Amino acid sequence: EEGYVGGPVMPEGFDGSPEKISELKLNIQRAKLVGRIVAPNQQSSMIIVPLLDLDPDSGEPLDYGDLADKLNSNIRSLETANVKIHVVGFAQLVGDLIDGVIKVMGFFVISAIIAGVLVFGYTRCIRSTLLLVFCAGLGVLWMLGLIQLAGYELDPYSILAPFLIFAIGTSHGAQKMNGIMQDIARGTHKYVAARYTFRRLFLAGLTALLTNIVGFAVLMVIDIPVIRQLALSTSMGVSVLIFTKLILIPVSLSYIGVSSRAARWRFEKEQREAAGHGSLLERIVARFTQRRWAISANLCTVAITVVSVVISRGLQVGDLDAGAPELWPDSRYNQDVAFVNQNYGLSSDQFAIMIKTPPDGGLKHATALEMQRLSWALQNTPGVQGVESLADTIPYVTSSQFEANPKWTTILRGDNNKAVVAIVWTQSPDLVNSDYSVMPVIAYLADHKAETLTRVLGVVEGFMEQHSTAQLQVLPVAASAGIEAVTNIVVKQAHYQILGLLYAAVIVLCLFTFRSVRATIVAVIPLMVTSIICEALMVQLGIGLKVATLPVHALGVGVGVDYALYLLSIQLAQQRQGASLAEACATSVHTVGKVVALIAVTMAAGVVTWAWSPIKFQADMGVLLTFLLLWNMVGALVLIPSLSVFLLPTAKLQRRAELPLPQTA
Repeated sequence: EEGYVGGPVMPEGFDGSPEKISELKLNIQRAKLVGRIVAPNQQSSMIIVPLLDLDPDSGEPLDYGDLADKLNSNIRSLETANVKIHVVGFAQLVGDLIDGVIKVMGFFVISAIIAGVLVFGYTRCIRSTLLLVFCAGLGVLWMLGLIQLAGYELDPYSILAPFLIFAIGTSHGAQKMNGIMQDIARGTHKYVAARYTFRRLFLAGLTALLTNIVGFAVLMVIDIPVIRQLALSTSMGVSVLIFTKLILIPVSLSYIGVSSRAARWRFEKEQREAAGHGSLLERIVARFTQRRWAISANLCTVAITVVSVVISRGLQVGDLDAGAPELWPDSRYNQDVAFVNQNYGLSSDQFAIMIKTPPDGGLKHATALEMQRLSWALQNTPGVQGVESLADTIPYVTSSQFEANPKWTTILRGDNNKAVVAIVWTQSPDLVNSDYSVMPVIAYLADHKAETLTRVLGVVEGFMEQHSTAQLQVLPVAASAGIEAVTNIVVKQAHYQILGLLYAAVIVLCLFTFRSVRATIVAVIPLMVTSIICEALMVQLGIGLKVATLPVHALGVGVGVDYALYLLSIQLAQQRQGASLAEACATSVHTVGKVVALIAVTMAAGVVTWAWSPIKFQADMGVLLTFLLLWNMVGALVLIPSLSVFLLPTAKLQRRAELPLPQTA
């Protein structure tokens, strides 16, 4: 008879006395704040701050980096020995990622230094080494300019592009520099040496760069914006290298040449290697041109591939760890997320399902009943911590209208819920829109692991098939976990599609370069074996197939095919002139093979620095790329001669080269 009675949760005149504390606890329970604002153990409370996308004063987009810095300096600084502060949410996560990206940029400088040191150790020429590093950096600079003109920005995913372009540019530049240095060491004039090298390696280099462009462009078929931006950025960067590496470096070296000291050192080294029947690498590769060694290498490859196929069947799509996948499990942000998940019924991993009806459809008993059934199905799904929806709030509000009588904790039949839903809309506008036609059902998940998302999505899809009608549509999915679940589906579908398109492009370009089906098979098989082993490695390292790791396969194949193109181009040319397979392989290794090994190590040494990145998915990308670069190199040096024993015998290649051209009338 007193009507509605309400008031602030914090009692008036609160002084911390036992009486006021008891009153506060009672008010918290009456307001149903336990598990939402106050932890069940009542040892922590939460402050929720909604953010605006635009600054109301300047109209500029919210600066997440600046906001995260202010949270750290103004809020975290309030911690004491007895009071701990945990900050979670998208703004803090983005701020941590921005801080990580800035640190990663320092790795680029380390990569450039490593590349310069290794190249100088091979050439012993300062001027050509500096030219090579300068041109590689020039390619990166031009790429960044093109990205800016295209209206894009570097993000934690596309930050990989500068590293790749620098590494690819160093690879091709080192091949040109090595060829010119070899000719100058034999007494050839620097201008003539540059022309010779340009003629020998231009087609192989152009084909390799076109393969890189196609390999990166293939990623654009994936309907995920960050991957498309990475594909566009790297494609533009490799296009720039066609000029800076294939043309600029030979032209520049035709003017500056190499130092006489470096040329003399190279000449003496080649003389020593010739007296010792070739370098150590040449002798090792030559062994695999012997039938016995070739059979052993091929059988080992088959065995490793079979084992890798079995292991790779355990490859999962999505994240395999709890917390923000972008950061390490022991990062401060993920520790804060773990605290919130442990002490509250809510989590940052939200899976939202939208219930759509005609206007005022949310007022109907049938709509609320269906939402309640969906909530019940989700609550009984492993991995779901709690569910929040309009149907879960209506019974509480209805009961409050009848002196909190538990008999009224229900959903009224008919269309008698209008007043109740109106109250819910004023208190929680995120649970229903203004015309009562769209209502979310929000599931709070324990984590966003692939198996959890798959399980929840399966429950939602099953409910949607049985309960969706023209008047009540169940629309999955929204919120962070829901978007990630759909992203996993796209990634899974795109994985083999990308590999198929990429290998198709590689095969076409290899056929164009080698004019031989058998040579194309020899070039492609090492790449395929490496891709299979890489998937097995991902399973062993606990790395899932996701947005961050999906491009790695394409990048690895696109870069790895360079090795085969350079090695086979020299080998086939020698064999067609009558050289034996052993002699052709030795010449190929002497001419470009040692540089292939050098560049693989140089590129891997630059990329492996990512393993120390504060951003976890970048560390995963660095480890996988390091493996792909090194293993593609080993595969090319071992499998190309081993496969050539059976597919590319010199006699057959020479007979084909001597065939008369067809006569025309």
